[in-house]
Amino acid sequence: MPGKASSFRADLRTTGLVTLAHGTSHFFQLLLPPLFPLLVAEFGFSYSELGLLLTAFFVTSGIGQALSGFVVDRFGARPVLFASLGGFAASAVVAASATGYAGFVAAVVIAGLANASFHPVDFTILNRRISSERLGHAYAAHGISGNLGWAVSPVLAVIAAYSGSWRVACLSAAAWALLVLALLAYRRDALQESPDAPRAGIAQAAAAQEHPLAFLKLPAVWLCFAFFFWTTCSLTAIQSFAAPALERLYQMPLTLAATVVTGYMLCSATGMVIGGFVVTRVRRMELTIAICLLASALLLVLVGWGALPGVAALAVAAVAGFGIGIAGPSRDMLIKSATPPGATGRVYGMVYSGLDLGSSLAAPVWGAMMDAQMYSGIFYGSAVALAISVVSAGFVGASVAGRRLRASRAPA
Repeated sequence: MPGKASSFRADLRTTGLVTLAHGTSHFFQLLLPPLFPLLVAEFGFSYSELGLLLTAFFVTSGIGQALSGFVVDRFGARPVLFASLGGFAASAVVAASATGYAGFVAAVVIAGLANASFHPVDFTILNRRISSERLGHAYAAHGISGNLGWAVSPVLAVIAAYSGSWRVACLSAAAWALLVLALLAYRRDALQESPDAPRAGIAQAAAAQEHPLAFLKLPAVWLCFAFFFWTTCSLTAIQSFAAPALERLYQMPLTLAATVVTGYMLCSATGMVIGGFVVTRVRRMELTIAICLLASALLLVLVGWGALPGVAALAVAAVAGFGIGIAGPSRDMLIKSATPPGATGRVYGMVYSGLDLGSSLAAPVWGAMMDAQMYSGIFYGSAVALAISVVSAGFVGASVAGRRLRASRAPA
């Protein structure tokens, strides 16, 4: 079957390139945190000041993400992707040359702008190029690449240690972004959406006499936004505070407790692989999401209860990531189902900006809980956020099902 083999190779090539770019974007989200101790030593920054750099990044990325979808729909995903990778390289160069706090602010703002376009770009390319039978697997690979990008970011601290300079580490990151850009430019044919795809989308909107902002009237868009907001609030609790919370709640060494994040991410990545198979066999994605996220929420409640042996609590918290991972591809497919024709970039840009808003607002809340010694609250709060996100996903699924029913009853 030469045609199917050729289609498989084309899908694999496109998925590989898109996931490489997505992993790079997650890597640059953590460009500075591995270097924080070195910046404190050289510049005397407080950790509050360094934390504000992350807030600046996510606020810039969130606002930019909501707007970048319009750019993607207008000019196409591929040129925006290339510009974003160039932006990452520029941000790393600016960070490497910084002589004070203002320089790092400039670096994170540039990186935030570069990061803003990745979800509209990635899902526009995947939705338009990948065969329907392999789309769920492409979503899974996309999600896994983000986890891997976060996982390899500590290599910057290793580069800084071996070179004796955090500036060399930043320049190394810039070189990586340029290398990825060169590879994607070389294989740019695999990233071409379709002939005149952006103009076709605009033509569809014009034919329907809809304003470019008409998609904002759809309840499903805001429900998807809420879903991402709450799931990110939950993830922020685990990524940033689960380790110190386990240390204090179960009296375990911090070096051991810190492994919870690695375990959680590995379980999440494994779950995404399985989720790629599940999403192709299940019609009601919101049911998969509900079962998986509620199971994860129950595990987190069990950890927060404080009745488990220490190592068992760490393992249970890590396994909670498994359900999050399985739900990932179903989540992305659910959003695709809720997206009107010609508005892929705009919808994905808007709903994924909920990630950045969640990261910006949740961290201070979890931090305040830690300061108040509410260590169980980190796990209870994360579980509650997951439960709220399930409600949002349920309403999205109901909206999509209702739209399908109306379409089936409409006269031919």
